[in-house]
Amino acid sequence: MAPKRIDKQMAELTDWRGKMMARLRKIILSANSGISEEFKWNTPVFTKNGNVCALGSFKDHIKINFFKGASLTDPKKLFNAGLEAKTSRGIDLYEGGTIDETALRNLVKAAVSVNKASKE
Repeated sequence: MAPKRIDKQMAELTDWRGKMMARLRKIILSANSGISEEFKWNTPVFTKNGNVCALGSFKDHIKINFFKGASLTDPKKLFNAGLEAKTSRGIDLYEGGTIDETALRNLVKAAVSVNKASKE
């Protein structure tokens, strides 16, 4: 059910945001074979042993929110939003912007590891 709702939401974004969200979704899902998609708060949420990250579409940007981003190492400095938040961190992407796919995949893997460690 959630993947179909996510497909629908992305299809309704007929500008660059829909394409970017589809690309980000693919990167996130490729980071760990056990990641599941859910649709919470009217947005795609990726989970494994808890919430990993969410994709949000806004008027002029796409946001990737890492629920436990403050506890992740970000050597490529992808986090550029919510830097003052206690636990989460975000990546805001604007039209024409690029994303380091390897670095994003590594952040997702690290977030999954943090979730796993908190469950043990």
